[in-house]
Amino acid sequence: MPNPVLRSIHIHPVKALRAQDRHEAVVERWGLDGDRRWALIDTAGRIVTQRERPRLASAAAELLPGGGIRVSAPGLEPLTVAVPGPTGTTTATWAGEEIETVAAGPGPSAWFSGYLGEDVTLVHLDDPAVRRPLDPARGRPGESVSLADAYPLLLTTVASLNALNSLIAQGDRPHEGPLPMNRFRPNLVVDGTASWAEDGWQRIAVGEVVLRVAEMCGRCVVTTTDQATGERGKEPLRSLARHRGFGGHLVFGQNLVPETPGTVRVGDPVTVLH
Repeated sequence: MPNPVLRSIHIHPVKALRAQDRHEAVVERWGLDGDRRWALIDTAGRIVTQRERPRLASAAAELLPGGGIRVSAPGLEPLTVAVPGPTGTTTATWAGEEIETVAAGPGPSAWFSGYLGEDVTLVHLDDPAVRRPLDPARGRPGESVSLADAYPLLLTTVASLNALNSLIAQGDRPHEGPLPMNRFRPNLVVDGTASWAEDGWQRIAVGEVVLRVAEMCGRCVVTTTDQATGERGKEPLRSLARHRGFGGHLVFGQNLVPETPGTVRVGDPVTVLH
């Protein structure tokens, strides 16, 4: 079997919008540079995701120099959004956690409200190190996270996706497969491993960057959502429920926490340290 390598890198500039592919990315304490630093919140302050609004899969955001974004969606003119200045904070709520963010202003919020057909506000996480320390149950002092669900990075492997697609082909909804990797919205995709090898990893090095493997990633309805159209099926949750249930969760991929800074690049060797 060939040595594992980093196959692809993906960031999601706005949480819940389509991923942007990168050839390289800086790894910061809270995740990849530019990943999930923006999000939408509803009128109650709750962060909006594809779980409730699958139409977000058809919208995209391109990260611009300096941290701004250029957003696009079907039927709308693209819009460039600058990082907002320090004008006070807006509380965003995620799974009961309150996170102080900065609102982007009325123009971007009106753009997204028009797309979704409801009032939403675009917000920016200005300083993850201060605003969102990693939950002490998940991390260590000084560790932090962006607006990702729980951890700074998510890793998946090509071999495990192939294995999962084989399970889908053998199940009762084979017409829904094979599924592409973007259903799982990873940051790092590794090739050259055995299927499910990542289940046993504890620490890895991707090029010059050392990362701690925190825990398996529990999957939700977003994985059933076509990332081009927003349409939903039953897979992969049906097959995960039959074959990949651990601790009450349906799992695919591994959550990671950076231990050293640096830059990762497509083609970097991936070394299992423990």
